[in-house]
Amino acid sequence: MNSFTWIFLAALLAGTALRLWLDRRQARHVSTHAGRVPEPFAGRIDLEAHRKAAAYTLARLRLDRAETVLGTLLLLGWTLAGGLQWLDTWLRHYLTDPVWQGTALLALVMLVNHLIELPLDLAATFGVEARFGFNRTTPRRYVQDQALGLVLSLVLGVPLIAAILWIMTHSGAFWWLAAWGLWMAFSLFVTWAYPVLIAPLFNRFQPLADTRLRQRLEALLRRCGFRSKGMYVMDGSRRSAHGNAYFTGFGRNKRIVFFDTLLADLTPEETEAVLAHELGHFRHHHVAKGLALTAILALAGFALLGWLAGQPWFYRGLGVERVSPGMALTLFVLTAPVFILFVRPLFSALSRRHEFEADAYAARQADTDALISALVRMYRENASTLTPDPLYAAFHYSHPVAVERIEHLKRARPTPHATQPAAA
Repeated sequence: MNSFTWIFLAALLAGTALRLWLDRRQARHVSTHAGRVPEPFAGRIDLEAHRKAAAYTLARLRLDRAETVLGTLLLLGWTLAGGLQWLDTWLRHYLTDPVWQGTALLALVMLVNHLIELPLDLAATFGVEARFGFNRTTPRRYVQDQALGLVLSLVLGVPLIAAILWIMTHSGAFWWLAAWGLWMAFSLFVTWAYPVLIAPLFNRFQPLADTRLRQRLEALLRRCGFRSKGMYVMDGSRRSAHGNAYFTGFGRNKRIVFFDTLLADLTPEETEAVLAHELGHFRHHHVAKGLALTAILALAGFALLGWLAGQPWFYRGLGVERVSPGMALTLFVLTAPVFILFVRPLFSALSRRHEFEADAYAARQADTDALISALVRMYRENASTLTPDPLYAAFHYSHPVAVERIEHLKRARPTPHATQPAAA
């Protein structure tokens, strides 16, 4: 143990305590306000639905607390308790090439973590989600999804890890620049390929068949100057009753995707308003800004890894004796989230700001009342709590709190039909 050991332990225990404390605040706040629907939603969401959302939130929080504790124990087991040291020694009996040693080390750690955490995922899917009427997946489909996810991880993840470790081993002191370039190229490729190569492996995507709705949405796209590869309906109902809509891909490969569960709940006016909100993200270049921020943070991360990889105290402080590229990458992947946790509120705040901007854009391109109505329906159908704890929301919420979001949209109501063409 050295000074870094105590820094790591302090950060890990402080982060764990913070997450558990925030969960407790959230549970107390939601329970306290479960008996009364907030004023902006009175008449739109009944008390029974509000209480269901509170109960669903509390059930999810219990799982979150278990995941937090388990994640902390796993990390301590891999590091200070000697798990990585033992696994590294065992692998060296079977693999001689340092690149494949490191690849196997990181891949096995990720696999073991996934298997140990699998019971909690099962409890979420077939316990909480089923109890509140959201789960529609079957045990067979769940196993198929898990197997397919594992295959994709092997096909995509293993070559990426091996390539990064080869660069670390053979590219000199500034290997981290080349590794960063590879990581960004891989990220862009996956973003581009996801809608046409990856997502169809899990779900069926059909072109939007409702002619009147498609014409209405295409008119909105023309007003906004947005071009995509088409509008698709995803069979989300095969796995869950939750509804959503999203854009995927970039460049000429952009797709608009609606969950079939969402279209079943919304009117054409509400669907148009939801799409206008999503278009607002492109109008304000949120996707490009997100990619740029990701690139900057990834560059900083690889630069930090490039320095830490040559520091013996980094390994010894985390319970490892042997210095190697594979061990450096594994330790960094495992421990970086411990420290990133404390800046999460900054990223959450940025995301909420983007959501407000997209809402304001939607209010100029579509019917503001229709967007409000759509959001209320989505809150109700997804059992989203309307009364989160302010500190918990500030830390975890990527979207504005429901009451704040509705009030923001009401203030935008004077110009609900303004048209502002924009390039996507």
